Amino acid sequence: MVGYDPRSSNVVLSPEEAALAGSAAGMVTRALISPLDVIKIRFQLQIEQVSSRRPQGKYWGLLQASRCIYTEEGLPAFWKGHVPAQLLSICFGAVQFATFEILTETVHKNTPYSCQTPGVHFVCGGLAACSATVACQPLDTLRTRFAAQGEPKIYQSLRHAVFTMYQTEGLFTFYRGLVPTLVAVFPYAGLQFFCYNVLKSLTEPQNSESSKGGIRSLLCGSLSGVISKTMTYPFDLFKKRLQVAGFEEARKHFGQVRSYHGFLDCVVCIAKEEGVRGFYKGLYPSLVKAAVSTGLTFFSYEVFVGLLISLKGNH
Repeated sequence: MVGYDPRSSNVVLSPEEAALAGSAAGMVTRALISPLDVIKIRFQLQIEQVSSRRPQGKYWGLLQASRCIYTEEGLPAFWKGHVPAQLLSICFGAVQFATFEILTETVHKNTPYSCQTPGVHFVCGGLAACSATVACQPLDTLRTRFAAQGEPKIYQSLRHAVFTMYQTEGLFTFYRGLVPTLVAVFPYAGLQFFCYNVLKSLTEPQNSESSKGGIRSLLCGSLSGVISKTMTYPFDLFKKRLQVAGFEEARKHFGQVRSYHGFLDCVVCIAKEEGVRGFYKGLYPSLVKAAVSTGLTFFSYEVFVGLLISLKGNH
């Protein structure tokens, strides 16, 4: 059950319970998809074309990048930035799902609209994700910096990264890329909740009780993740490029580096130097990650919601 459902008034989640289930779902998902996230970020930050047919840069394919990272940096490299990434996922999941529950309940009680329609889920899902993004953006920037650095490391620990970035770049650096993030996250998350709602409705079995959690949630979540990611991907790339501004020294041995003067300058420069295909660098690992992460997030959320409801019923 995702969102407030007046038909299940006996199992209504409180915001705190939704936050708990959302944070648990985020924690499980992040631990499993971290390697794909590291590869995706490396692709997004590479100026040279990512192509196995005409390899130019350091990375030009999913398997090749995996081998390269493993050979040069070892297995732990696939979990670089895992601590800030895990904190990000826990925080984001908690704020997003708690806000989504609050917004859908508010819609039901204060408007003539049904809170279970796809359109309402699109708007509430987008707003919930924007709230979570503003709350968690500093953690996302830290995660990106850790995933982007090679060897030798610029940042030795999370505390060292926070102190160094604040001292050398100021407080604003933790919110680099916030504008393209908010522009992208509203339709991206809105489409996730919209597609999940539609797909769950289309595949609703006769006995709906048997489908809570389960493979249907996993498949519907995966497909909604792929659809939403494909439609909003360029904004994710712009965000990553802006987040590593001022971090050029650690990027030099990966290939060419660029500095951008804001969102529009980033878009224009990428279009001129790398073409339209440049907007979709890292799309393949990103789609794999989106399918796995979104499917696992909705699946895990519904599983943890079910556990919480069971625990409430036993007391």
